[in-house]
Amino acid sequence: MKHIWLFLKGLAMGAADVVPGVSGGTIAFVTGIYTELLDSIKSIGPQALGVWRRQGLRAFWQHINGTFLLVLGSGILLALLTLARGIHYLLLNYPVWVWAFFFGLILASSWHVGKEIRRWRLPELAFLLAGAALAAWISLASPTQIEATPLIVFIAGSVAICAMILPGISGSFILLLMGLYEPILGAVKAFDLATMGLFACGAALGLTLFSRLLSWLLHHYHHAMFALLTGFMLGSLVKVWPWKETLLTRLNSKGEVVPFIQGNILPSLSAETGLALLLSVVGFTLVIGLERIAKAR
Repeated sequence: MKHIWLFLKGLAMGAADVVPGVSGGTIAFVTGIYTELLDSIKSIGPQALGVWRRQGLRAFWQHINGTFLLVLGSGILLALLTLARGIHYLLLNYPVWVWAFFFGLILASSWHVGKEIRRWRLPELAFLLAGAALAAWISLASPTQIEATPLIVFIAGSVAICAMILPGISGSFILLLMGLYEPILGAVKAFDLATMGLFACGAALGLTLFSRLLSWLLHHYHHAMFALLTGFMLGSLVKVWPWKETLLTRLNSKGEVVPFIQGNILPSLSAETGLALLLSVVGFTLVIGLERIAKAR
């Protein structure tokens, strides 16, 4: 049963990573596996190979928390391969409702992470504001367009994976800013193994290096990092605000006209707005429910 729950958490992380503006790291944090995930990834390295040589494969597997990574990674991979098409369709056809759901989810997640700091002082508030400002700036930045060469795809994987494991900073949105979201998502939908392999190799390198830094910071500067992560989540709400006006459009790979640059606006009184607010409440409640299940377990 424990592994089933872990697999479902991986599915949720993978689904979140597909959406620009929503981070799989947020899901990991809310479901109570964030620190274990970072420590497990960090344990993969030369020291683990030494354990393998001296003590054998079983000790190596235990050293890297292999069962945890395999079950969680399987859920993430399955979600990326199967849910990409569905979530992409929902974003194109029902954007307000999708963003409203994730707005509620991230709002509750920021509250959940902020609770980890029992006493807010001036340094924590400074890190909170810095994180919010950085995430908002990234969210408001105008997308660029970069050709998806093999080297660029590799680098994009390294950069995007660092954002994906940070709560509040979306790897998908970083790809969108680089102009590579459509090519990478298209490669996943078309099962383009060459592009997916290059991206995965870059992601593996970025994850191995960045997880060590992030894990060290969380263990040595606990309150400062939690304040910064809370700020990241609050700042990312600028991106996931459901009601937008399109300022500039572009043609996607299928020749369809899709939004390129959008600005936030206030909602109008309508049935669609009412349903969007309801979905925000559902997203908020879902996080609270996940938090209580994690505590109970």
